Amino acid sequence: MSVAEGSVRGVLAANLKRVRTQRGLSLSELSRRSKIGKATLSQLESGTGNPTIETVFSLSRALEVPISDLVDQRPSAGVTVIRATDVEVLSGKGVDLRPLRRIESGGSVLEIYDQQVRASCTQESLGHIGSEHTVVQIGRLGVQVGGREVELGPGDYVGFDAAMPHSYTALDGPVRSVLLLHYQAEQRLHLTGPGQDACCPGVPARPPLQDTAPS
Repeated sequence: MSVAEGSVRGVLAANLKRVRTQRGLSLSELSRRSKIGKATLSQLESGTGNPTIETVFSLSRALEVPISDLVDQRPSAGVTVIRATDVEVLSGKGVDLRPLRRIESGGSVLEIYDQQVRASCTQESLGHIGSEHTVVQIGRLGVQVGGREVELGPGDYVGFDAAMPHSYTALDGPVRSVLLLHYQAEQRLHLTGPGQDACCPGVPARPPLQDTAPS
């Protein structure tokens, strides 16, 4: 089976093998760290697997790299226009993500996603590196972070330390939002050289969870 070079599967296959090799990890060790089967990892590296949001986030946690290190294809310089219909959807149990852009500045990384939480669905995350920021465009979104719950409406924003377990729930029909993931310079662990230990990243101060529930 051939894999399109710019497809999510194709980009993930190339990036996953590159990052795993840089880390000096075998498929067996990555399987142990990510709790993803060795056969599944082999399929992902060959471009024949079917990556989900849960799989990509598990790999991001295990390899301690930004998600875009795994699914991003670097855009060319100049004006960048990305059409929604041209971007493959990365789906999870309750969320569809379209990766739009990765921006690097001063050693830090900002990832921009178009995010849709499907009606009456919940997407849970055990946590990952970086900070997470969401601006709701359409619908009512329930957000739970570290045991605290807030409700967001159109125009509302929430930000938090993504290392904490968190979830998004569409409370009344589907929710459309912009998701931003930000990684500080000290979290740029993918710059670590091959064979170096990156198991103990610094944990940034947690920004407060703002209660912006609509009245």
